[in-house]
Amino acid sequence: MTAQIQYADVEVGTELPARTFPVTRATLVQYAGASGDFNPIHWNEKFAKEVGLPDVIAHGMFTMAEAIRVVTDWAGDPAAVVEYGVRFTRPVVVPNDDEGATIEVSGKVAAKLDDDTVRVDLTVMSAGQKVLGMSRAVVRLA
Repeated sequence: MTAQIQYADVEVGTELPARTFPVTRATLVQYAGASGDFNPIHWNEKFAKEVGLPDVIAHGMFTMAEAIRVVTDWAGDPAAVVEYGVRFTRPVVVPNDDEGATIEVSGKVAAKLDDDTVRVDLTVMSAGQKVLGMSRAVVRLA
């Protein structure tokens, strides 16, 4: 597969479709099983609070993975992402209730680069706070 978006059709400021991703305790258990990361801060409320967290928190890599989905869905090909990085600024706190938490992700093209690539800057929020900073991806377009 190759990216479905044409480099010539994209301008600086082009907004990607925003997405909201729900996160529950069950989601965290599933991710722990898939990733092998069974750190108790991601599933044990008592332990998380004992180490100074407000509650169970989502895995940082899970949060990062959910955020990049906005880019891969927009580009139409996960392999179009040639570079991706973030700074973890705040944890996604996941309460033990029927609602859990949400991760809200928006993005826009911040720069057109060489070789048919663009830099996409993401804004990643949960509970009204930015949870990933410097969230940027370089994407090769068609």
